[in-house]
Amino acid sequence: MIYKYDGIGKKCPVPLINMRLLIKKMQSGDECIIYINDAGSLNDIPKLLDKQGYQYRKQMIANGTVEISICV
Repeated sequence: MIYKYDGIGKKCPVPLINMRLLIKKMQSGDECIIYINDAGSLNDIPKLLDKQGYQYRKQMIANGTVEISICV
């Protein structure tokens, strides 16, 4: 299953909290795609994913928006 979250325009920690809630629902083979553009989220979310050992791909979309794709 693919979970998506659009955090564009939302300030940290809202995108971080919503991402964590989605990750809790995920099962093996699922993917979570989030879109963020807040400086705090752009810093904090990859740090959390690294710390917890998740594999993810980060890609700049446009206008400071980043897509992060997380696999479980």
